Amino acid sequence: MAMLLSLLILLSSVCSPRVIINALSLNHYGETCPSVDDVVAKVVKDAISKDKTVPAAILRLHFHDCFIRGCDGSVLLELRGGKSAEKDGPPNVSLHAFYVIEGAKKAVEDVCPGVVSCADILALAARDAVVQSGGPYWNVPKGRKNGRTSKASETTQLPAPTFNISQLQKSFSQRGLSMDDLVALSGGHTLGFSHCSSFQNRIHNFNSTHEVDPSMHPSFAASLKSICPSKNKAKNACTSMDPFYSTTFDNTYYKLILQEKALFSSDQALLSTPKTKNLVEKFASSKKAFPIAFANSMIKMSNINGGQEIRKDCRFIN
Repeated sequence: MAMLLSLLILLSSVCSPRVIINALSLNHYGETCPSVDDVVAKVVKDAISKDKTVPAAILRLHFHDCFIRGCDGSVLLELRGGKSAEKDGPPNVSLHAFYVIEGAKKAVEDVCPGVVSCADILALAARDAVVQSGGPYWNVPKGRKNGRTSKASETTQLPAPTFNISQLQKSFSQRGLSMDDLVALSGGHTLGFSHCSSFQNRIHNFNSTHEVDPSMHPSFAASLKSICPSKNKAKNACTSMDPFYSTTFDNTYYKLILQEKALFSSDQALLSTPKTKNLVEKFASSKKAFPIAFANSMIKMSNINGGQEIRKDCRFIN
């Protein structure tokens, strides 16, 4: 019998009225596409072997998909007629690795045509990206449908790197996610890179009193200024989220926050309340606590879903 995941945790919280809750099952494709996990995992593994930035890119795709209209694959859509889709919104223009999801969809279609949604493939790929980076494995609930709506204007709903703790809490609670989920999921920043534009405000003209955000360690700020000068002309200038192991999933992110060496205001903001600070300290000191919490919060986040169809091509509605 299919194992259904309870969604009461979501229904008890304030959710976007546009998100439809569909019951997901670990066994959703048990009879129709039993090999889907293995097929997607192989595509992701092959892509990572050629490009080490793929894990962070796929994880970010999944986050940005789930935070708008739920995990419905709408971030993958391209719109015809000159209309702007989610991927065209300002926070999403730097998203990449779409080709990995498209490749996984093609591979799945070869063995199970017309059965598996792009939203499920993206959720599986995000899990596999974490695993391939040394992170935890979790069983991904399946049964999501793909959405038919994708609007660039709605990307303003994404939590910004400049958010304070109140703004972060509101953004997560609107999606049925707790403060514990906020701290755990923020740990995804242990992978990947960031463009200067996401933290420029912290190292140049911070406010009328300080040139640099006083919550940032001076030596760290100086190193960032050398990469991102005030009159930065390099459009793609960036730095790693974790300067030591940017392609390894570990708890270094939390250690950096405690050292005042987090890139984003939203990262440093996790020290703003006793509850979130305690969690940062817990995850920084325990290599086991963070992966477990992250996996549980990923499952919870990926339960936010809506959608109406199984796309033939992840880029276009049927």
